[in-house]
Amino acid sequence: MREILIVGAGKSTSVLINYLLEQADSEDLFLRIGDIDIENAKKACNNHSKCEAFELDVFKAESREPAIKKADIVISMLPARFHIEVAKDCLKLGKNMVTASYISEEMKALDEEVKAKGLVFMNEIGVDPGIDHMSAMQVIDRIREKNGKILLFESFTGGLVAPESDNNLWNYKFTWNPRNVVVAGQGGVAEFIQEGKYKYIPYHRLFRRTEFLEIEGHGKFEGLANRNSLKYQSIYGLEDALTLYRGTIRKVGFSRAWNMFVQLGMTDDSFQMKDSEEMSYRDFINSFLPYSPSDSVELKVRHNLKIDQDDIMWEKLTELDLFNPNKKIGIKNATPAQALQKILMEKWSLAEDDKDMIVMYHKFGYELNGERKQIDSTMVHIGEDQSKTAMAKTVGLPVAMATIMILNGEIKTPGVQLPIQKEVYEPILSKLEKHGIKFKEKETKYLGYNPFGEVGN
Repeated sequence: MREILIVGAGKSTSVLINYLLEQADSEDLFLRIGDIDIENAKKACNNHSKCEAFELDVFKAESREPAIKKADIVISMLPARFHIEVAKDCLKLGKNMVTASYISEEMKALDEEVKAKGLVFMNEIGVDPGIDHMSAMQVIDRIREKNGKILLFESFTGGLVAPESDNNLWNYKFTWNPRNVVVAGQGGVAEFIQEGKYKYIPYHRLFRRTEFLEIEGHGKFEGLANRNSLKYQSIYGLEDALTLYRGTIRKVGFSRAWNMFVQLGMTDDSFQMKDSEEMSYRDFINSFLPYSPSDSVELKVRHNLKIDQDDIMWEKLTELDLFNPNKKIGIKNATPAQALQKILMEKWSLAEDDKDMIVMYHKFGYELNGERKQIDSTMVHIGEDQSKTAMAKTVGLPVAMATIMILNGEIKTPGVQLPIQKEVYEPILSKLEKHGIKFKEKETKYLGYNPFGEVGN
């Protein structure tokens, strides 16, 4: 029996674990699930005969090493910054490893040693990163095989609330880590290439530089730039592409509204606020506004943001109960971002019967036999319930599938890698289609790139 160790039993692991347990008999698998909270691990196992739960503290070698030594392969579902603890033991003990997270600099530094030992450390095999890589490379490779030249590549992904559960003015609810949503885009500049020109969007302008995306059958969305699109030049082999742009999808109007928080400073995560534990929601927003002996907090907000009382932006703010003098932040030494997250989680957490939705959009512009063409590739997947969310499915299924393929020797290329090779993406994308995660393609004439309405260069 082949043992799979899963480190971390958070919410996103439910579909991953269920899929592996469904394959347990045919693939001769036994799962060991380790978590700092053993109750989480027990819940994940659900009394299955091919699953064992145990307490695992990833920061204690005496807890971590014996568990890894017993395993045939290790899946780390920890927060990204903790993977390296597991990775070093996997390297030392000669174990293959799978994560859904971006490859960190520390992980990348292990590449030569991982190759020398003939091990596979598969990373970035969730949804974004993951399914975005695989679906993009499938089309890019297909164009190249016909001797086509890639002129443009755009890619957007969004974790959103499904239309039937979309019942607030922001058209948004948290479907993944709320902190990542609140601090998105900070700590750097969005970099991309547009028609051969390097372009940069600093954080304070990020949420006002969006483009519209139309997805057939699902309506209009907006896309805002991710921090660094340029690194995908070498990853995807697109050094000659004139346009390269990756971003995040939201419903139209979200970015303009979110920009109010950015302009006031409420998303800042770089300093702690005094007396935040006893601070009311009203005090919190007032702390970013100038003092006035006569003007109300509401009036100061409208004046500073230049919005009218009948503006939808104002309604979006009041819907969040931001001006409530009785509700407390309740977090000691909170940063503004942490305080804002607390407020938003009250209003944007998924209800028991809510469903989430993953939306992905790729645009490829290419030249073939003297003709310029465009392929629009889209995927929309709606979750089933609070266990089988779209997020849990699109993260968990490719992780589970890659794990079994590595165990079976179907993925052989050693090293610290992401899923851009045919041996990885073709079978996984084919399997995902059977679970309703499928891309639709539409080919048209390529007219060029002009997302922000800019003229010339």
